[in-house]
Amino acid sequence: MGRHSLPDEYGAAAPDPRPRARGRTVAIATVLVLAVAAGTAVAGRNGLLPLGGSCADEAVRVDVVAAPDIAPALAQAADHIREKEVTSDGHCMDVRVTPRDAYQVADALRAGKGGEYEVWVPDSALWLDRAGSDSDSTPVTPTGNIAATPVGVAMLPSAARSLGWPSKTYTWAELTAAATAGEKLRLGTADPARSAPGLLALTMVGASAAEAGDEDNTQVAEAAKILASRMSDSDGQVLDTLARDASGTEQGNPRRNQALILTEQAAHRHNAGTEEEGLDLFYPKDGTPLLDYPFTLVDERGQSTDESRAAVRFMTFFGEPEGRRVLARHGFRPESGDAEEAVVTAAGGRTPQPYEQEEFEPPAPEAMQETLGMWTITVQSARLTTVVDASGSMAQPVPGRDQSRMDVTKASLIQALSQFTPDDEIGLWEFATHLDGDKDFRKLVETRRLGDRDEKGKAHREKLTAAFGDLTPVPDGATGLYDTTLAAYRAAQDSYVSGKFNALVILTDGVNEDPGSISRSSLVAELEGLRDPDRPVPVIAIAVGPAADKEEVKEIAEATGGSGHQVSDPAQIHAVILKAIMEAGSTL
Repeated sequence: MGRHSLPDEYGAAAPDPRPRARGRTVAIATVLVLAVAAGTAVAGRNGLLPLGGSCADEAVRVDVVAAPDIAPALAQAADHIREKEVTSDGHCMDVRVTPRDAYQVADALRAGKGGEYEVWVPDSALWLDRAGSDSDSTPVTPTGNIAATPVGVAMLPSAARSLGWPSKTYTWAELTAAATAGEKLRLGTADPARSAPGLLALTMVGASAAEAGDEDNTQVAEAAKILASRMSDSDGQVLDTLARDASGTEQGNPRRNQALILTEQAAHRHNAGTEEEGLDLFYPKDGTPLLDYPFTLVDERGQSTDESRAAVRFMTFFGEPEGRRVLARHGFRPESGDAEEAVVTAAGGRTPQPYEQEEFEPPAPEAMQETLGMWTITVQSARLTTVVDASGSMAQPVPGRDQSRMDVTKASLIQALSQFTPDDEIGLWEFATHLDGDKDFRKLVETRRLGDRDEKGKAHREKLTAAFGDLTPVPDGATGLYDTTLAAYRAAQDSYVSGKFNALVILTDGVNEDPGSISRSSLVAELEGLRDPDRPVPVIAIAVGPAADKEEVKEIAEATGGSGHQVSDPAQIHAVILKAIMEAGSTL
């Protein structure tokens, strides 16, 4: 076995974690400069990663968990490093790669787990936000990106040519509309809650539709409904839904898809492994978002210096010629996202499909979060009871606005309502002290399907919208939070509907002010006792304004498996509700 080492003064090619317009790309430079949290951050330039030396001592082991699509390329690189005895600080490197879906790793890290590996390579940086979204999350340190691949729509040749491929180009909205119109062309996707390509594509559909004038998200909601009916659980399963051949039996099978939301790399892998005619790939002309494969140190402070340096040395390999060749053989672009014609052609791309776009602004995290909330609502119909504080303090003006707290809250609730489908069930309560005799609460609208109509033909959505608009602060009313929460929670449990996302949304601008009510500790104990894992009803509690107590609503909500939030401006309620629904739905 030949020993392979580089002179210590050689600056290994390495990623630079600064973002560019195309996403989180990194520059390959002659000097390694990394900003990492615990002090292994500055390397190469200061000689912290000498690459020569003896392999006589024991190799440094680095365990890597990676997205299944890139894991084979990382494993091949690890084999090369072992065979050529590439060193870090004079130590040989023993890199072990385990494939694991990014959403599973993100959820484990968010729960404070994941200490059995040093490196995580998800397919997208969006998973880093999810992994670090809890105060108890295992810390992660992104150090750069090692590869890229764009997201497009792959089709069987007959389907692609029916849409004018490769000469005709489409926006995301146009392409999705063409692929979901009728039953002639069936389009499949992986679950956007578990798939970065699925989420990025759906976000692009929304942005594209909005650009075309679909301001109320009608088109994207319709597309989401159709995609949900043909959804696979994960990226690893979506290709299994494709028609296996061009026979009439396969093409006519309603369970088989002719088109898929797919990455260039996945199409490349599929085409390399099929004896049939390969997939053709559409690259929407309004932008193809990139998966960016962030190389991420896990709990870096708990790693030894040898481990963290060896991990970084493994990352720099992908900036070297052999590392780039490994990635290209597996269908990946370099981390810059620059198209390589051989990779594009093998994946089914052809000119004039716009597979190379120099200037593209990827979807903002906020847009993806809102899309995911919409998707959660779309896929699993919701049953929500909204409980709104009607105490006198809701009449106070919102700083910077010529509106009261209640006025802004009502507008935000009506905006949130537009995200729900006719199959969703929503009701409304209000609360203030002694609002209904000795009760602090009053039911205003029953929790029913938005699409239901009364005997006069009026839709429940219209009735609920009017009720939101009629909410008025009670001049002498105080905040009767505790009794209301308990009563509303019991009612939501009693009316639980299986197969729907059942939840209780509580909005309050203050702390409990009813001296005769149940105590906070007793309320929490009661909620914990009532909680039923087989009939989950998470509370989504939102503290509105400076007088509300976030810790109080958080404690109350978490007793039910829900979440507590605080907003300074009631206009944020709409976004918080969608985010909270997504988070609660992902844990059920």
